[in-house]
Amino acid sequence: MGDGHLESLTNGKTYRLKIEHAISQKAYVDWQYEKLANLVGTPPRIISKSRYGRLSQNYKFDTLSSSSFRFFGQSFYQDGKKKIPRIIKKLLTPLVLAVWFMDDGSIKSNHHSALILNTQCFGDVELKKLQEALFEKFGIETVLRKQKEGKQIYILSQSVEKFIEIISPNLLPSMKYKLGIVNLKLT
Repeated sequence: MGDGHLESLTNGKTYRLKIEHAISQKAYVDWQYEKLANLVGTPPRIISKSRYGRLSQNYKFDTLSSSSFRFFGQSFYQDGKKKIPRIIKKLLTPLVLAVWFMDDGSIKSNHHSALILNTQCFGDVELKKLQEALFEKFGIETVLRKQKEGKQIYILSQSVEKFIEIISPNLLPSMKYKLGIVNLKLT
């Protein structure tokens, strides 16, 4: 659901996980690498990219191809596009929520305490599955917020504290900036 993605070069027999973030999120990539080090052949590296005429640096690593990722590849991808599996509620854990937020979450703005999860690549049916899973498993109330590129999951202010309580044990200090003013209120 987040920024990482699975890729198969063997028609779905094996998959590898590709992790890439801006160089400013190096600590986060290093943390992910530590968690997956036994599945990685080479450590993270800096790469340069040019986008819209601007040069930027990213930090990335890829795991080795493995059949260990097949379940996730087949569950979260269909015809090369990300999807939300029916069993998403079973797969959501506090760690998964924290990684999802660190990848795709943020505060709505510095004038609000609501949080958002960027889910613009998913359709309404898949977003409904995510909303139901968040509510049924964690009691997190959400609505969908329309954007040009699709819809975001908007965590309602009455659920923000509960959401932060759930993800805090796994939220890296370097990623707390994504909580904006909410983080200031909690400290």
